[in-house]
Amino acid sequence: MEFRPRAVEGVGVNPEFWHGKRVFLTGHTGFKGSWLALWLQRLGATVTGYALAPPTEPGLFEIAHLGGSVIDVRGDVRDLAALQTALASSSPDIVIHMAAQALVRPGYTQPVETYATNVMGTVHLLEAVRQVKGVRAVVVVTSDKCYENREWVWGYREGEPFGGHDPYSNSKGCAELVSAAYRSSFFQSDVALATARAGNVIGGGDWAQDRLIPDMMRAAMEGRRLRLRNPGAIRPWQHVLEPLSGYMALAERLYNGERSFADGWNFGPVDEDAKPVEWIAREVASLWSGLEWEKDKGPHPHEAHYLKLDCSKARAQLRWSPRLSLADALAWTTQWYKAYQDGADMRCFTEHQIDQYTNLMKAAE
Repeated sequence: MEFRPRAVEGVGVNPEFWHGKRVFLTGHTGFKGSWLALWLQRLGATVTGYALAPPTEPGLFEIAHLGGSVIDVRGDVRDLAALQTALASSSPDIVIHMAAQALVRPGYTQPVETYATNVMGTVHLLEAVRQVKGVRAVVVVTSDKCYENREWVWGYREGEPFGGHDPYSNSKGCAELVSAAYRSSFFQSDVALATARAGNVIGGGDWAQDRLIPDMMRAAMEGRRLRLRNPGAIRPWQHVLEPLSGYMALAERLYNGERSFADGWNFGPVDEDAKPVEWIAREVASLWSGLEWEKDKGPHPHEAHYLKLDCSKARAQLRWSPRLSLADALAWTTQWYKAYQDGADMRCFTEHQIDQYTNLMKAAE
C-alpha cells in the first residue's frame, strides 16, 4: 500500500543534527520510548536510557532488540540519587523525559504511585539536570489530559488551565506546573526547557492493558470478540512517529539556543482525525478480517468523553504538521501486528516504518 504525505509545509527532523548527539532518555523501555530510542540510534545519536524493566511482555524494547543499541540503565525516576548518577555519567547534550505511569485506569487503583512517578519523578529529573553541567535542552513529555477538560468541541490551546478529573490526568497537569517552576526559577540561561503534550498515540509494539489498539490487536490475534468500554468517546488519534517528530524538532530548536521555544507545545492530529472509539474499531475491523466487537456495559471509572488539541502554535512556529492520515496510521499499525504474528524481523520492520515516515517528511518539505 502506498502512503502519501499530507499537503503541508514542514521542516521535520534534521538527521544531521542528531548525529553524534548525546541523549538521555527516560522511559526508553516503554512503547513510545522504544520507538524514539530506535529512531535516535538510527540517526547516529548516542542514547542513554533510564527506565524500569519493560512494562509489558511482549514489548517493543525486547522485540526490536534495543538492549544492544542503547546504553540501557535500569532505574526508577522516584530514586533521585540513582537518577542523578545516571544522568551525570552520560554527560548528555539533550534530555527527553518520557518515564511515567501512562494510563488513566491504573491511576484510580494506584494513585500514590501515579503521583510519585509523574510528579516527583519530574521533580527528580529536573533536579538532576540542575546539578549537571552541559545539558542544553530538556523536553518533558506530559499528556493532552493535563488540561482541565470542559468537554469543549474545540481543541485546547497551550494557555488553557491545567486540571484533570482523575489522578493520572491531574498528575500530568502537576508535571506541567513543576516544569514551569523549574524553568522560571533555575533554567533561564544555560538550559532550555519545554513541555510537550500529545494525544492518543497508536502504533506497532504497544501491548498496554486497557488501551484501545493493543486490546484490539490482542483480540484479533486470539480470534475473540473485543469489548469496548466507551464507543462514543472522541480522542485525537495519531501514529506514534507524529509526536516523536515534534519532540525532536522542538529539542533541535532548544539546543540551538532559540529561547522562545522554551514553553509548552501541543502535538496532535488534524481536527478531522479526532474520531470516536467506535469509528476506530470499525476501521481496524476492515483491516483485520474476523475482528468483532461489542459494548462493555461496565461499570467503568470516569474518563473524558471529548478531548482534542489545538496545534496551531506548533504548525506556525515549529512548522510541524502531521504527515499521516488516521486511516494510514491505522493501516501502518495493523500491518505491524500482522508482521509480528507472521514472525517477521520486527526490528527491521520497525526501522522500515521509521524510514517510510522520514521519506514522507522529506516529500512534504
